[in-house]
Amino acid sequence: MEYEWKPDEQGLQQILQLLKESQSPDTTIQRTVQQKLEQLNQYPDFNNYLIFVLTKLKSEDEPTRSLSGLILKNNVKAHFQNFPNGVTDFIKSECLNNIGDSSPLIRATVGILITTIASKGELQNWPDLLPKLCSLLDSEDYNTCEGAFGALQKICEDSAEILDSDVLDRPLNIMIPKFLQFFKHSSPKIRSHAVACVNQFIISRTQALMLHIDSFIENLFALAGDEEPEVRKNVCRALVMLLEVRMDRLLPHMHNIVEYMLQRTQDQDENVALEACEFWLTLAEQPICKDVLVRHLPKLIPVLVNGMKYSDIDIILLKGDVEEDETIPDSEQDIRPRFHRSRTVAQQHDEDGIEEEDDDDDEIDDDDTISDWNLSCMQGMIPYLPELIPHLIQCLSDKKALVRSITCWTLSRYAHWVVSQPPDTYLKPLMTELLKRILDSNKRVQEAACSAFATLEEEACTELVPYLAYILDTLVFAFSKYQHKNLLILYDAIGTLADSVGHHLNKPEYIQMLMPPLIQKWNMLKDEDKDLFPLLECLSSVATALQSGFLPYCEPVYQRCVNLVQKTLAQAMLNNAHPDQYEAPDKDFMIVALDLLSGLAEGLGGNIEQLVARSNILTLMYQCMQDKMPEVRQSSFALLGDLTKACFPHVKPCIADFMPILGTNLNPEFISVCNNATWAIGEISIQMGIEMKPYIPMVLHQLVEIINRPNTPKTLLENTAITIGRLGYVCPQEVAPMLQQFIRPWCTSLRNIRDNEEKDSAFRGICTMISVNPSGVIQDFIFFCDAVASWINPKDDLRDMFCKILHGFKNQVGDENWRRFSDQFPLPLKERLAAFYGV
Repeated sequence: MEYEWKPDEQGLQQILQLLKESQSPDTTIQRTVQQKLEQLNQYPDFNNYLIFVLTKLKSEDEPTRSLSGLILKNNVKAHFQNFPNGVTDFIKSECLNNIGDSSPLIRATVGILITTIASKGELQNWPDLLPKLCSLLDSEDYNTCEGAFGALQKICEDSAEILDSDVLDRPLNIMIPKFLQFFKHSSPKIRSHAVACVNQFIISRTQALMLHIDSFIENLFALAGDEEPEVRKNVCRALVMLLEVRMDRLLPHMHNIVEYMLQRTQDQDENVALEACEFWLTLAEQPICKDVLVRHLPKLIPVLVNGMKYSDIDIILLKGDVEEDETIPDSEQDIRPRFHRSRTVAQQHDEDGIEEEDDDDDEIDDDDTISDWNLSCMQGMIPYLPELIPHLIQCLSDKKALVRSITCWTLSRYAHWVVSQPPDTYLKPLMTELLKRILDSNKRVQEAACSAFATLEEEACTELVPYLAYILDTLVFAFSKYQHKNLLILYDAIGTLADSVGHHLNKPEYIQMLMPPLIQKWNMLKDEDKDLFPLLECLSSVATALQSGFLPYCEPVYQRCVNLVQKTLAQAMLNNAHPDQYEAPDKDFMIVALDLLSGLAEGLGGNIEQLVARSNILTLMYQCMQDKMPEVRQSSFALLGDLTKACFPHVKPCIADFMPILGTNLNPEFISVCNNATWAIGEISIQMGIEMKPYIPMVLHQLVEIINRPNTPKTLLENTAITIGRLGYVCPQEVAPMLQQFIRPWCTSLRNIRDNEEKDSAFRGICTMISVNPSGVIQDFIFFCDAVASWINPKDDLRDMFCKILHGFKNQVGDENWRRFSDQFPLPLKERLAAFYGV
């Protein structure tokens, strides 16, 4: 029997009153309404009233009815599993009966509600939903057909995966052919829905669609000239995706498709033109791009170049008509939120500098990094660069601000090439002109120049040393000139400079220029001002670069960082205890402060000892290491490692408390946390020596597991190998029995690291373990040989250890076997071992 429910008139009026009030602009009224709605959720049939207002109460105005539906949608999201069965059934049947409401707003609201319920019960618990919606598509009534299609499109977007699984008995086998029939429907809205539905299944190469791929493509071509922009946009989108997954099917028609996309790139409707531009980008990544495009280039290039022109409206929107605006303060909403890249400890490689690993789980790529600029594109440009770069450098002084700013950006893309040429040819003129643009009178040019200069710094590194005085002059002058937004970018440029030139910055005259303006800003900012983030990051780089040169400034900086950590922890405790009275703190303050403390410890080394002695930083760190936010733990482990190196006597009394926490954080699910914990364990073991013994069982098994995991990022592999080596160095008896389980990945992950202290101690560890357990290395000896050969110049006693092991192995197997064994070596390895170790 149908679930019969009638509203109580008084209850209905009360709810209508609430719906009316919730549309009031007054926030206090809105808050009261929120509370009342929450209370009403305790009544089982409250949701019946909401659906009743949405679908049955035609006397009410549409916004109120739609609002009722949206509140119901939020209830479904939050409390659906607590709805009584009768209520759920009533809502479901009302939705299906009213999907064809005469009002587009109500239809869309019902569609959203259906999708939300479907995603809650994952479609399984509503078996008649899809068949019913599909049959409603055939309705003579336009509203019903459009409403059902709107709902289906949302379901296809939200639940594409489950629609193509056995869980639901593969409904797509029926749905896709059905959708294809509607490509020829008389209503543009319906045609658009139909294409949008099918588009959801292209990228995943859904089988039901692949079976009908030819009729899909044929139907798409039939819609090529559709008068409805939304349809043309969906057709373009489909062709772009097909280019990625079914190029084979498009190839026979490629000539016509390119011609078509040329028209669409000039479409009157901007959204269609944008979608069509994606086509050229996608095509550029396909191997056949050249063959396909060559004959069309004479037409395509003018179209694309024409599209690059700013319209009058664009120029106004881009403030391109404003040339001098440096004195106009920034409006706060213009300033993008920044993301702090928390400290991740990485090893130095044989190439120049550290390779940035981009496979971290929690790194956020700013949209202006070079990741999207690939080298293959660059190769083709190289022959033209000697002419192009000087031309672009001239454009830096164009009278139009928009030209100056876009030129900064373009030049930054070629920084790598510029730096690879003799400095006087391009680097010097480029730097001179960019520094002038940093002091431009237009804010947008300042911003572009500052960002471009930061990119140049990263590429040029110590090449900049001869020009440091001149660079600092400019950057320091910009302090007095910049408005709020660009100041934040300026901090970044200064931090990057410090990272790039390192200890070369540690000269009294440079310190005199740079530190006063930084410290002045530091003193002006309040503890709760988010502008501290970029300034703290900048100071962290500066402290690491200046080393002892930072000493005069370290005390107030250190103190404030400790205070920021303490404040944040205190606020978090209050919030945990009384969430209704105290709001949660912004933990970024604590993360950035921990990272700056790391920078101080790394820069000042033993000089940080008296600061640590006079503060409670270790107690605070103990709390941070157990924080539930991964980034807080990540930064606290980095600091632990740095303090271990700088002033171990202060850390030692806490080791018994710290080690179990480090052990539980060797969880590769959080790559950067795991990485920093691993590194800290290695640093601690070097300081503890034999006293490390009781802690080995807490960590060794996890480390061996991590080094053997497939797809572990390089940075983590290297740090894990170093730490295993260091544990074996101080406690060989405890670690050597497991040698066979890690020797192979250990050798392969450390062969590309620069000779340094960490590599040295790790290899001493592996040699000591081999002498304790020689059979553990036998099967993988060739990997050990390769790792040994990666050393450029090991210390004498380490070289003796290598010699002893190599000759020991050779003597044990005999000359004949050794010859056979070493014949497998690549030639460079063979020659190297012979020259260095006489084997």
